[in-house]
Amino acid sequence: MARTQLQRARDGEVTPAMDRVAERENCDPEVVRESVASGEAVIPSNHAHDALDPMIIGAEFGTKINANIGTSETTSDYDTEREKLHTAIEYGADTVMDLSTGSNLDSIRTAHVEHSPIPLGTVPIYEAVKRAGSPEDITVDLLLEVIEKQAEQGVDYQTIHAGVLREHLPKTDGRVTGIVSRGGSIMAEWMEAHDAQNPLYTHFEEICAIFAAHDVTVSLGDGLRPGAIADANDAAQLAELRTLGELTRVAREHGVQTMVEGPGHMPLDEIGDHMAQQREICDGAPYYLLGPLVTDVAPGYDHITSAIGATEAARHGAAMLCYVTPKEHLGLPDDEDVRDGLAAYRIAAHAGDVAAGKPGASDWDDAISAARYDFDWRRQFELALDPDRAKSYHDQTLPDDTHKEARYCSMCGADFCSMRIDQDARGDSMADLNRSVDLAESAAASVNLPPTGTHDTSGLPTVSAAVCEHAENAIESDD
Repeated sequence: MARTQLQRARDGEVTPAMDRVAERENCDPEVVRESVASGEAVIPSNHAHDALDPMIIGAEFGTKINANIGTSETTSDYDTEREKLHTAIEYGADTVMDLSTGSNLDSIRTAHVEHSPIPLGTVPIYEAVKRAGSPEDITVDLLLEVIEKQAEQGVDYQTIHAGVLREHLPKTDGRVTGIVSRGGSIMAEWMEAHDAQNPLYTHFEEICAIFAAHDVTVSLGDGLRPGAIADANDAAQLAELRTLGELTRVAREHGVQTMVEGPGHMPLDEIGDHMAQQREICDGAPYYLLGPLVTDVAPGYDHITSAIGATEAARHGAAMLCYVTPKEHLGLPDDEDVRDGLAAYRIAAHAGDVAAGKPGASDWDDAISAARYDFDWRRQFELALDPDRAKSYHDQTLPDDTHKEARYCSMCGADFCSMRIDQDARGDSMADLNRSVDLAESAAASVNLPPTGTHDTSGLPTVSAAVCEHAENAIESDD
């Protein structure tokens, strides 16, 4: 039987995936192996995901970004999901989670695995509910069947809400927003209906056996995460976190790569302490956070409220950040929302890495600043996190090619441009400025260097065309 990256790392083996990760992180492969062997980093890489370009999730490496996509019961459209996946890859997502709850779940998932160079995650409880008809009708056999089937399909990591226990539920009674996690609420309803313990917890070792066979990374879901800043770090959340620490150790004993999911909503001043607490309770397992959102007052702008918290989390060691789009709390994101959410979170991750002093992280900033001072507009666009948007904003008011040589933009104009005034005043002393930046020599991880989408897609079919063709065939077979 093929072994997991964790098992091979413990045996002293540097795998091809570890070599590729070391190349992307600009570090020695042995550093990668040691991090995986200790459980402080994971390389989600299902044996059956042939299109995968391996990446690593761990606090000592560049902070990664996950993009959630997926259909809902009211919106199920192959073309939309195809474009979301394409956008996520193009704008720098490091992983993508298919959270589909609509129809044709198998077909969508299969298409994503076949054509995505980035790891794919899922939440199998969603499919279990769809197949059972209601949470209370889920059986243990169905749960294990769905988990194994998704592992066989090539899913790289699965979110398992095994930390929500019966004894935790009364702790949510005084909350402002109760249980806001889909998976958490489903398991709570099942436990109430059956007057029994969470089957994902009681059968966790069986789940680990499935994951070990396919090298699926387990992402321990935070089913009791706070849905309002008033509920942050309450008794329910922390009780579940302690259970997640227990499950982390069980999964590692089975050779299963493990990461832990976190909040949610949390005031800015509580994030650092919470990060330290998670690291201690979960023995340094990579922490994968949604946000956190640092205020609850900005529906329509929660990609901003959450990016503020995500930056602080990254500074304190978050390994991966789950993006939030402008549609959070309001509706199903579309293609443009995916783009905006990824931009906000790439900024958060990069800013967090700069603040944490990760090697070479600020080299990108120095390079674009030098181009800005030189009025090298084309180089600025090339270095921008979203080059197309930067260029389009500039060209709205100064579209001609001659404006790419101008020593001003439309905000200040030539007469009031501070950098032009400063350069003219310096005259010959301009040569004294230290602005030499060679990104080719940077020690930064690939996520801290342009372009943000660094996945190796050579040899793969065009994502949009391939997924569309597969989806059309799948619809015919499903019908």
